[in-house]
Amino acid sequence: MFRNMFGQLTPITKNIIILNVIMYLASNFFMQDKMYELFSAFYVESPYFKVWQVVTHMFMHAPFDGGAGIMHIVFNMFTLLSFGPIIEKILGEKKFVILYFLSGFGAFALHCLWNYFEIAEHGANINIIYGTPLVGASGAIAGIVAAFTMIAPDSKIAIMFIPIGIKAKYLMTAALVASLYFGINGEAGGIAHFAHIGGAIVGFIYMYFWKKDKYRIA
Repeated sequence: MFRNMFGQLTPITKNIIILNVIMYLASNFFMQDKMYELFSAFYVESPYFKVWQVVTHMFMHAPFDGGAGIMHIVFNMFTLLSFGPIIEKILGEKKFVILYFLSGFGAFALHCLWNYFEIAEHGANINIIYGTPLVGASGAIAGIVAAFTMIAPDSKIAIMFIPIGIKAKYLMTAALVASLYFGINGEAGGIAHFAHIGGAIVGFIYMYFWKKDKYRIA
């Protein structure tokens, strides 16, 4: 199975996976504290925020010895490996890159917007928000999965521990509703739920216009 999957890897998807793995190894085994401080994405008003973090956070993942550990990057890369080549072949390399990064930007934007709302409306602890970084390719990958859902909503997707396939449109809806619920109720568990939603929204919007042929990015 794995041989077939890697045999179908497309160039951009492969390079994104390689870059994520390189960043993960470097940040965990060479310059952990420095890389996480420089390349994770902090809230825009945080003293730790740097403009390049809007991009670099997509290639950082939870530390090997904390939080979700290695499963964070393993799950993200497996998901990208499953859906990335399909969307890359459909859109072409350039449009796929644009979709990936726009989804990552959307993830960061909605995550920051929610943080702003928590501070302004609920008096959330500013120090916690300022000091808690956003890491991971989850938002960008959510955009890829949303794009797949737009193209093949009735395709059945197999999930671990569930013996039957679930249609993409139902699975994506359930994931977004769960993210919204847990995000609003503060049951994050270290997961940036609104980042996932932000990435998915961009993916849906991008593919909507792509399908309608009203707005093509050359």
